[in-house]
Amino acid sequence: MPPRTGVAQLLKNKNDFFYMNFQTSELTQQVAQTARAFAKQYIKPHVMEWDEGQVFPVQVFKEMGKLGMMGVLVPPEYGGAGLGYMEYKTIIEEIAKVCGSVGLSLAAHNSLCTGHLLAFGNEEQKLKWLPKLASAEWIGAWGLTEANTGSDAGNMQCTAVRDGDHWIINGTKNWITHGNSGDLAVVVCRTGEARARNNSTSFVVERGTPGFSAGKKENKLGMRASETAEMVFDHCRIPDSHRLGEAGDGFKQAMKVLDGGRISIASLALGIAKGAYEAALQYSQERYQFDKPISSFQGVSFKLADMATEIAAAELLILQACDLKERHLPMTKEAAMAKYYASEVAVKVANDAVQIFGGYGYTKDFPVEKFYRDAKLCTIGEGTSEIQKIVISREVLG
Repeated sequence: MPPRTGVAQLLKNKNDFFYMNFQTSELTQQVAQTARAFAKQYIKPHVMEWDEGQVFPVQVFKEMGKLGMMGVLVPPEYGGAGLGYMEYKTIIEEIAKVCGSVGLSLAAHNSLCTGHLLAFGNEEQKLKWLPKLASAEWIGAWGLTEANTGSDAGNMQCTAVRDGDHWIINGTKNWITHGNSGDLAVVVCRTGEARARNNSTSFVVERGTPGFSAGKKENKLGMRASETAEMVFDHCRIPDSHRLGEAGDGFKQAMKVLDGGRISIASLALGIAKGAYEAALQYSQERYQFDKPISSFQGVSFKLADMATEIAAAELLILQACDLKERHLPMTKEAAMAKYYASEVAVKVANDAVQIFGGYGYTKDFPVEKFYRDAKLCTIGEGTSEIQKIVISREVLG
């Protein structure tokens, strides 16, 4: 990866304070232009069609694969783009400014499924699966959540039992992005006693494996073009060569994967917030009341000021987390802060955007109603806002 002069440089002085200078590199700017042009050509004309019909546009992801956007962080030797978190954040943001659903699926494929395999797979596993994921020949899914064990992952009911050189998986994973269309899934299963330490293990399961099937597809408020479905395992037998890392390390792996995943959801929220803000800003300058653009009225202009400020603050938190992640420094607190704040900002900004549009904002003729519906998922997926507060408070309190 080429050097990035001036991007999120952190200079540490003798008093252990950090001074940050965020400057977008030429590489990041080029990546942004590419993602922006792609979204305009391939996504924007179909946004409402896909949303209304709950269509998961697989072909769009195949096209993104050709541009390296489905393997952003994957090194070139495994078929990926070999870019960093600054570029990754930018791609998700630009896509989400047009469609949160496509941004969400892009994030889940890169951060969760592909990211888990990249971080914890052995060389043979990486060479076998990463090129297919990075090119979007295969779409990836990641299974941790269950119906009765969302945040309570230590009590998972989906189990894997060792049988010689194989494992037999039984149970169901719920609310899984690409749970139906994913060609490959990384699944975290309980392999020990409930709530015991080190009681889960991660596995790779390919679509078509006997005993692995799709269940119910969810009918959602927002993010409707990002497929969410159950994954069902009924005596699904896989070889031990599909195990990622050591037996018992599944939960530890998942928590590390989620640190990076929170950056991606924060970036998703940032893109949604920017999309809603930009739409509202333009509308406020075009909509006239009492012979003046409504942006000239303090009630509207103050809303825009708050929106712009909160978006800027969210972006700084995300940039900080990206920088720490790229330099392999601890960033659990910073990623949780970025995800928590950016997702709440997205909801608030989208709400204010609808308000600025007035009655038009409540119709599907304008984009802000979709931003409003999509934004809410960001406060829930990959750990609710309440879970982020738990993570942050634990880090703060040591």
